[in-house]
Amino acid sequence: MRAIFKRELKSYFTSMTGYVFIAFLTMFIGIYFLAYNLMNGYAYFSYSLSGVLLIMSIGIPVLTMRSFADEKKTRTDQLLLTAPVSVTEIVLGKYLAMTAVFAVPVLISCLCPLIIKANGTAYLLADYSTILAFFLMGSLFIAIGMFLSSLTESQIIAAVGTFIILLCLMLWSGILSFLPTSAKSSVIGFFVILFFVCFVLYEVMEDWRVAAAVAVAGSAVLAGLYLWKEELFDRALVNLLEKFDVVSLFDGFAQSHMFDICALILYLSAIFLFLFLTVQSIEKRRWS
Repeated sequence: MRAIFKRELKSYFTSMTGYVFIAFLTMFIGIYFLAYNLMNGYAYFSYSLSGVLLIMSIGIPVLTMRSFADEKKTRTDQLLLTAPVSVTEIVLGKYLAMTAVFAVPVLISCLCPLIIKANGTAYLLADYSTILAFFLMGSLFIAIGMFLSSLTESQIIAAVGTFIILLCLMLWSGILSFLPTSAKSSVIGFFVILFFVCFVLYEVMEDWRVAAAVAVAGSAVLAGLYLWKEELFDRALVNLLEKFDVVSLFDGFAQSHMFDICALILYLSAIFLFLFLTVQSIEKRRWS
């Protein structure tokens, strides 16, 4: 894994991608820091990080798009897949290399609360908690981008797909406001989610039996619960999807200045999920 990590990290700086990403993100962090904290006198650096979220959703697809898509297109993935390392080590090596690149502007941003402290009142605990949440959320976005890159040979498709998903996450609360809240609508929504999950399982594992078993079992549970107690599904879909509003969880750190351990656990759990899906996607290619 260490060799994969070193190879990938080196590639980001020999191709200028790493330099451009670091400069791009650092520049906008500096712009928001100048506007919010230095010029307008906000004591919380976390406000500046809130403004950078959309910029991050533009930069991360550029960072992740070539992670596996380029390997597939050039057929160099065959060298990796036949190397004496496991697929998990390959995925972790690539992922850690990308998070290392992302960590550079995050570490630079750690200087900003100290600059505020040197010039007046600062809330270091709240700011550094927000920086931690910012890093974990960015790491989650990287895991999502890497998973999408493992599904295609086109870097453009991987980048655009990642950007669309990250944009949807940014607009998650607004999207949920358009969803109906009735019990019937909620159960239909759960069925849609169930069959989407089964489709992803089939695409990743290429085993229709697993996908069919999950579909049958899930459908039976949903139908049984709906027939038994219909009111359980009143607003149930919206309530469930609200739990996955990763941007609102970050806003709890940045705007409300609350340390939410559940949000950090959700970020870490989602990261492991997308890393697992990426491993399964590569495993499927390895044996196909």
